[in-house]
Amino acid sequence: MAAFPFTIAATDGKARTGVLSTPRGDIRTPAFMPVGTAGTVKALTVEQVAATGADILLGNTYHLMLRPTAERVRRLGGLHRFMRWEKPILTDSGGFQVMSLSQISKVTEDSVTFQSHLDGSRHVLTPERSIEIQADLLGSDIVMQLDELVALPAERDRAAEAMRRSARWGQRCRDAFGAREAQALFAIQQGGTDEALRAESAERLREIGFDGYAIGGLAVGEGHEAMCEVLDYAPGMLPAERPRYLMGVGKPIDIVEAVYRGVDMFDCVLPTRSGRHGQAWTWDGPLNLKNARFAEDEEPLDPTIPVSASRDYSKAYLHHLVKAGEILGQVLLSWHNVAFFQALMGEMRAAIAERRMEAFRRDFAARQKAR
Repeated sequence: MAAFPFTIAATDGKARTGVLSTPRGDIRTPAFMPVGTAGTVKALTVEQVAATGADILLGNTYHLMLRPTAERVRRLGGLHRFMRWEKPILTDSGGFQVMSLSQISKVTEDSVTFQSHLDGSRHVLTPERSIEIQADLLGSDIVMQLDELVALPAERDRAAEAMRRSARWGQRCRDAFGAREAQALFAIQQGGTDEALRAESAERLREIGFDGYAIGGLAVGEGHEAMCEVLDYAPGMLPAERPRYLMGVGKPIDIVEAVYRGVDMFDCVLPTRSGRHGQAWTWDGPLNLKNARFAEDEEPLDPTIPVSASRDYSKAYLHHLVKAGEILGQVLLSWHNVAFFQALMGEMRAAIAERRMEAFRRDFAARQKAR
């Protein structure tokens, strides 16, 4: 029995729409989680994020354990109170950042030892410690198992080794997490782009039993086509009655293709990262607001998206802010982008419910490529 009920309301081919019910609120799926790495979605207040329609945010174990420390967050009432977000929060385990950001990291069967990218201090992260930080100190609603990530392309033996260690760590996370009604634990499927390894990973994790299942180890260098090839089979290896979460993805076209193939949840830094660099995502692809063609464009980015950044400011004004290096430009574009991603999820939920996901996917891809 899963900690949180997951109800699938409609399907269209492999695509599903439904609701993951948590004590802090319902998460409508397909769902996009804005990334609040260090306790904030960059450049935005929680009120602005809530206005976009986001049901859940993502926080990061690695960054929060280093600064301000998970123990301090706990003393200050937990992550929800600390950042003033009362809806659900998913925390990732810290494994990705340990591999990608730390100055030095060493993986053994017991743990990952690493040096902080902030000050070089030495830290040890075990599966048990990751669960303690996420569940007990930060107080997240959805906790991710600690896994070992391998950048692609990778040798099959190396991918197999990391996948099997991740499964063993999944069992240790499951044991440390125990039985909780107010929090859920998600596993992470690994195996690179090898179908047999993905199948083995899924089988091992299903035997342990989790509240949800993530597809990890993608968006790490394999490219869009290779990712889609993995997603042709990987979601179907995971339990149909549990939510499926594709970690760290991605561009709108990536998300649409993944939903079409049966994925329910997503996260990515792209909306706010793009916004900080003068890029706005739209139904017709990304716009570079630095471009001189917007200098006298009086139209807003999208009057149909119900946040001020999308409907109330002209492209000309946004162009001016970006060119002048004004912080407000980064705020407004980040706000619009997060809202656009939420609008995209809403349109897909409707398309699935009305059994027109294939047409939506085709039309969306055509409009994105047209620019």
